[in-house]
Amino acid sequence: MDFLALVEAARTCRRFDESRPLSEADLEWLVDCARLSPSARNAQELRFIIINAGKACEELFGYCRFAGALKDWNGPARGERPTAFIAVLMPEKDNNLLCYDCGIACMAIQLGATSRGQGCCIVQSFARDKAEKLLQPPAGMKIALVLALGVAAEKRVVDGPRPDASLAYWRDGDNVHHVPKRPLSELIVGRF
Repeated sequence: MDFLALVEAARTCRRFDESRPLSEADLEWLVDCARLSPSARNAQELRFIIINAGKACEELFGYCRFAGALKDWNGPARGERPTAFIAVLMPEKDNNLLCYDCGIACMAIQLGATSRGQGCCIVQSFARDKAEKLLQPPAGMKIALVLALGVAAEKRVVDGPRPDASLAYWRDGDNVHHVPKRPLSELIVGRF
C-alpha cells in the first residue's frame, strides 16, 4: 500500500470485531513498531503494558471514553468492543520531549495496526486513577495514553470540511464514520 493511502486509512477506529481477537504476537509486533520509532535523544523512556482480552481488558474498556463528538453514541456495543489495549507509559517526572515520543510511538502503532487490517483508537480520555490501579505501572511511571485495538469493524473515510465549515467527525445513515480534513492548500501558509 502506498504510504499516503496508509495514512489516510489510519483513521481512528471505535468499533471492532470482537469475534476476531488479536494475538499476543500481534500486540508484541505493534509495540516493536513503537520501539523502532524515533525517540528524543534516543533516550527510549517509554514503556508499554499489553492487555490482551479477559477481565482486565473488559475492566479497562469501562474506564475509557470513546467519540466525544458523537453526542448520541455511548461507545462500542457488545460485539464491537476492543479485543486488546496497549497502555503507553512515561516517567512521572516527564520532560518536554516525552509528549513527542508518545505521539510518535502511538502513530507507529496506529499505522502498523492499519497495515494489518486492524483498528486503533488512541484514548486520552480515561479514568487514569482506576486504570493505574488496575495495570499497576512500575514505580516512577504513569499511563500517558491507552490504545484500544482490534480487527476494524467500521468504515472510516476522509472528507473535506462540512458546508458549515465544521471539522467535527460524524456518522452517516449507513454508520460510515466521516472525518473532515482541511485541504492541503489551506495548510501550506508559506513558500520560500
